[in-house]
Amino acid sequence: MALSIGMVTVDSADPSALSRFWASALDTTVMADHDGEFVILAPPPEGGPLLAFQRVPEERSGKNRLHLDLGAATGARQAEVERLVQLGATVLGERGEPGTFAWTTLTDPEGNEFCIGETEAATADLVPSSAS
Repeated sequence: MALSIGMVTVDSADPSALSRFWASALDTTVMADHDGEFVILAPPPEGGPLLAFQRVPEERSGKNRLHLDLGAATGARQAEVERLVQLGATVLGERGEPGTFAWTTLTDPEGNEFCIGETEAATADLVPSSAS
């Protein structure tokens, strides 16, 4: 029996507020809200694991050991970065080589890091052709 990733859960001080940011960022909606303690976003149309937010009492400490890599259409990365900043994200920096694979690192309103790259460049440069 093989396992699959069914849900990625993010610890949060305010799951309701953070889920609203991510629902807007990913153009989706809240699928389930358990009294603001555990909130699940509706799955993306293209499939993939669910994204959820759970309330925890402790504050975030240190750098994320896991982060989300989001894919923007070719040529749309900067516009997506600007849109997410308007929603409450903060840009940490740009990395990579323009023209090959470049990405922007940001944080969400609670300081969780994530990256935006261009989907086609990411697939071409990072995933072996036999795996795509």
